[in-house]
Amino acid sequence: MTDDLLEESSISLPDGYAPMNWFSGFGRQIGPLYEKIGADGSYARAFFVQEHHTNGMGNCHGGMLMAFADMAFGHAVTMTTHRYWVTVRLLTDFMSAARVGEWIEGTGVVTGMEDDFITVQGRIWCGDRVIMTGTGVFKALGDRPAKVERPG
Repeated sequence: MTDDLLEESSISLPDGYAPMNWFSGFGRQIGPLYEKIGADGSYARAFFVQEHHTNGMGNCHGGMLMAFADMAFGHAVTMTTHRYWVTVRLLTDFMSAARVGEWIEGTGVVTGMEDDFITVQGRIWCGDRVIMTGTGVFKALGDRPAKVERPG
């Protein structure tokens, strides 16, 4: 049913972006998703709004943006602690609509840590336009295995 959603379209990815290796489960339903990791530890995640992401008005569905915010903001936990995580709380404010054909990016920054609870401030944008801002609280779990580089 969703095989067509994973096929790479003819879009040209912005510099530094590569497909995320998340082709099963929920990632299969909302993808394809992309990410870039900076040498300084910064990161951004992204997606290209397609028809299967839209609501009845033809804009990106708020649920898709919330799911993306969860992944984009929560990844700050992985980048900071190299641990798995679950979402405890995600508070967001929608600032603008995202439309079919737009490249949407998001990132987060850790702003607090207490025990295994990590607070992240995040932002989602399209070009110069802010789509969403928010704050998440995530619970860090066990260590992630070392990332295996795939032959290129």
